Amino acid sequence: MTPNEKRTRAAIACAVAAGLLIALASGAGGLTIGANKDWAQPAGDYANTRYSSLKEINSENVKTLIPMWTFSTGVLRGHEGAPLVVGNVMYVHTPFPNIVYALDLDHDGRIAWKYEPRQDSSIIPVMCCDTVNRGVAYGDGKIFLYQADTTLVALDAKTGVPVWSVKNGDPTKGATGTSAPLVVKDKVLVGIAGGEFGVRGYLTAYESKDGKEAWRAYSTGPDPDVLVDPVNTTELGKPVGKDSSLMSWQGDQWKIGGGTTWGWISYDPELNLIYYGSGNPSTWNPKQRPGDNKWSMTIWARDLDSGMAKWVYQMTPHDEWDYDGVNEMILADQITDGKARRTLVHFDRNGFGYTLDRVTGELLVAEKYDPAVNWATSIDMDKSSKTYGRPRVVAKYSTDHNGEETNTQGICPATIGAKNANPAAYSPLTNLFYVPVTHICMDYEPFHINYTAGQPYTGADTSVYPPSGETEMGRVIAWDAKVGKIVWSNREPFAVASGLLTTAGGVVFYGTLEGYLKVVDARSGKNLYKFKTPSGIIGNVMTYEHRGKQYVAVLSGVGGWAGVGLTAGLTHSGEGANSPKVYAALSSYTALGGQVTVFALQ
Repeated sequence: MTPNEKRTRAAIACAVAAGLLIALASGAGGLTIGANKDWAQPAGDYANTRYSSLKEINSENVKTLIPMWTFSTGVLRGHEGAPLVVGNVMYVHTPFPNIVYALDLDHDGRIAWKYEPRQDSSIIPVMCCDTVNRGVAYGDGKIFLYQADTTLVALDAKTGVPVWSVKNGDPTKGATGTSAPLVVKDKVLVGIAGGEFGVRGYLTAYESKDGKEAWRAYSTGPDPDVLVDPVNTTELGKPVGKDSSLMSWQGDQWKIGGGTTWGWISYDPELNLIYYGSGNPSTWNPKQRPGDNKWSMTIWARDLDSGMAKWVYQMTPHDEWDYDGVNEMILADQITDGKARRTLVHFDRNGFGYTLDRVTGELLVAEKYDPAVNWATSIDMDKSSKTYGRPRVVAKYSTDHNGEETNTQGICPATIGAKNANPAAYSPLTNLFYVPVTHICMDYEPFHINYTAGQPYTGADTSVYPPSGETEMGRVIAWDAKVGKIVWSNREPFAVASGLLTTAGGVVFYGTLEGYLKVVDARSGKNLYKFKTPSGIIGNVMTYEHRGKQYVAVLSGVGGWAGVGLTAGLTHSGEGANSPKVYAALSSYTALGGQVTVFALQ
């Protein structure tokens, strides 16, 4: 170990032991985790912690929280993501048609400018699971919007005038844009959606000044396309080897193999590495794609400048259940096995919470964060085993029965996952992670499907329901990532589909599908406050400071995968992959809407 490495490790140990959050975010804008009064990144910071150092609102006074003002977006579909606040301006985005509003906070939220792109409505049927958008990004004096039709547009942050735009995919072949971009240094990073249409996934880096493509890294295919080095790119400490992706697919299936990248992106400036996940392989029918199907279902660590992969970890090889691996990677340092580690924590849709060393990709912890998970008993943690890092699949819940296409019943979780793309949060005060959980199981019946460009390429029917003998379909849990244990758990009647927020005030904020903004104590989970907004919440709670006062804001607008039954008017139990019948009771609690609600202390 070099002297610099020793000093770095000592510094990390001191910070973690003191319960302090290590600043990971610098670069463009000089943003630092938790220390900024603005909310200038989609997740608040580059580390995806969704933690704020603001503490005017705390566990003692949060009961006096009241709505201060609201703003209607004029769109009645699922509102995911969160507003941004930069200086005295709040930037609000909508689902399709992807309007962006700039609201002047100095003048009661007056509309400073509005941008509404012209998009062909034919994109709507191609979008999986509602017409959502997970947010805009800020950097280099611009607001970056990733439209449903895969156009990435840079808008002047002061005027809303387009500066440049670029097309990132082909909607006629099923590619769509739903994710929030991430601006890092001189680059804008954005993924692609469309795994249910056989889209081959990739992540693209564009130059923020002019939109020129810097690099593109595919999830499947030849090494030069995937940007992996057979020797220097590793999985669990071992080189991946030549053509690691090609060798895990049959024939040319990789060309329509999915592994799309519609989730969140994190960044560690000291390592200059970005982290993100790739989604399910195509088709959903595992019989049609024998092999591990690399590198779908994978956590990626890539060099920001070149795009080259430093390490990978495939969580669910030969995915048989549509357990997308796109959920956020939270960069929060931990002490594991007595060692200070620069860690990455990920709550996968497959129901396991993973803690990895984000420098090397070493797997440190892998445990179930929902006790209902049954498709696998555990993850093999024996480093001497040939199956190290792989799930121990329960044969009863496999959907690939020696090539037979049969209906497998009682699988937990369902395809929506034990947690969907709505992000968890981390608090350095408690060193705990706060996770929105979907507590739902399914039946899964594969069927043969032929690929046609631009047409659905799923190949499975599903039906979902709560675990046997239970009625509540949601949880909010506090998770100890050092050991992989639930510290406390609160039940909710419906899946928790919002993104969470933690603050230095010792509280956790989240939204519910019925429309409640709720606040709980970060240490105990005790319910402290709730307020019902006009529509179900699938947006991510955020906070900011304006003129010395702390505010909390959230998007309301039921929809997304969890609420698509309402937004798309589905009523039959067999319609849609999420079987809307499960959520039929939602219509007794909420209706469609699109609104920002801003709260502050009375």
